[in-house]
Amino acid sequence: MSTLIGIMCIVALLAICISHYWIMIRWRNPKFNNKNKKILPPGSMGWPFIGETLHLIIPSYSLDLHPFIKTRILRYGTIFRTSLVGRPVVISADPEFNNYILLQEGKLVELYYLDTFSNIFKQTGDDQFRPNAAGLVHKYVRSIFLSHFGAEILKTKLLNQIEEFVERTLFSWSNQASVEVKRAASEMVLNFSAKQIFSYDAEKAPFDLSEKYMKIIDGLMSFPLNVPGTAYHKCSKDKEKVTNMIRDMLKHRQNSPRKGHEGDFLDQIISDMDKEEFLTEDFIVQLVFGVLFATFESVSVIVALAFQLLSEHPSALQELTAEHEAILEKRENTNSFLTWDEYKSMTFTLQVINETLRLGNVAPGLLRRALKDIPVKGKGFTIPADWTIMVVTSALHMSPNAFEDPLAFNPWRWKDLEQHVITKNFTPFGGGMRQCAGAEYSRVFLSTFFHVLLTKYRWTKIKGGEIARSPILGFGKGIHIKFTNKHKIMVH
Repeated sequence: MSTLIGIMCIVALLAICISHYWIMIRWRNPKFNNKNKKILPPGSMGWPFIGETLHLIIPSYSLDLHPFIKTRILRYGTIFRTSLVGRPVVISADPEFNNYILLQEGKLVELYYLDTFSNIFKQTGDDQFRPNAAGLVHKYVRSIFLSHFGAEILKTKLLNQIEEFVERTLFSWSNQASVEVKRAASEMVLNFSAKQIFSYDAEKAPFDLSEKYMKIIDGLMSFPLNVPGTAYHKCSKDKEKVTNMIRDMLKHRQNSPRKGHEGDFLDQIISDMDKEEFLTEDFIVQLVFGVLFATFESVSVIVALAFQLLSEHPSALQELTAEHEAILEKRENTNSFLTWDEYKSMTFTLQVINETLRLGNVAPGLLRRALKDIPVKGKGFTIPADWTIMVVTSALHMSPNAFEDPLAFNPWRWKDLEQHVITKNFTPFGGGMRQCAGAEYSRVFLSTFFHVLLTKYRWTKIKGGEIARSPILGFGKGIHIKFTNKHKIMVH
């Protein structure tokens, strides 16, 4: 009897090993189910379900391409396949193919998010706020965003408001021994954006909104395992608190006799609810949550990285400071507000911003889902329908073919770069029909911040600045800066 049990155990073990081996072989070597002999891009799928996710989220301590991307480009070429959080993905660092894909939305591809991001931003009541929402919805969202954050409102209203807000913020920073600027900049930008979106007042809020959003960001690149104690679970709970606050605010405004009094982003959406069927309560909550998320993270990262880069390159800081001091010298009243023409005159400032955006690569890539099989011209392989395509913007930004000595901080390079090179290889705000509507808002905020900083304050880096990309750009120990009001220096 014991011999029979032993034989059965051995047979069971062999069956498990064989099935495991078969699963591994099929997983790592997927094939097209067709008769046309289509070939997949080269690459590796990693382990079943997990794929190569763990390799992607291992921190890298450099502004260079994340090792996950760099080693695979060297091994397989600029277009390769992998698997991330259970999804087959084709990663592309090819400029021509990337530009082609970004122009094919609604034809060959649609917007897509990996599971963690998609689950955090998904609709709670219906499916109308999926990334592949209808063109009508996208057009409405873009239009309403531009009406509150676009060039015209920036020129007539927000520019002066941003300057006032930045002045108050920097004054507060100057009264502290030192400031961790990534966290402080996140709070600054988010509080200002939230004020425009739903008249947010940080002093009256039930919790620190910026803290919640920063925790949400920390969990976005985690494995979507909703178990207490995991980063994803914490991220989901923080998101729930924020959306509940937005939902309560929405209901209060709908039931208020002073309806429409604030005149902000949320008020306009409420006034449009009778005109647009897709403007359900759940949709509005997710939209407000998502728009606020989109307005602050990239700006705060670039503020922090700029401090690090400028502290290492005094010649760039000197020229940047001179540009802003020259603006004051040309004014009749040095205390007057920044004008739109003055903003547009900040040539070197824009070069510094572009170079910081290029090196920062805040988002690791842009994701699309293939709607049908996509042959890759000149490569001999095909991307299957339903696979995810990751357009790796960081690989374009770090290409020596487009940017000489790409790891060097060189804002002067932007004087001589040809427009077609910039168009194909510089996409910090996305591309195609999905190019970020907040691009001008981000540049105006950054330019205004530099103007107030460099004309009214002195700053010194105290400690920190170590890069920790995983793959979203971060700073392991933060960047700690001491700010001093120039007026106080002169008085003393």
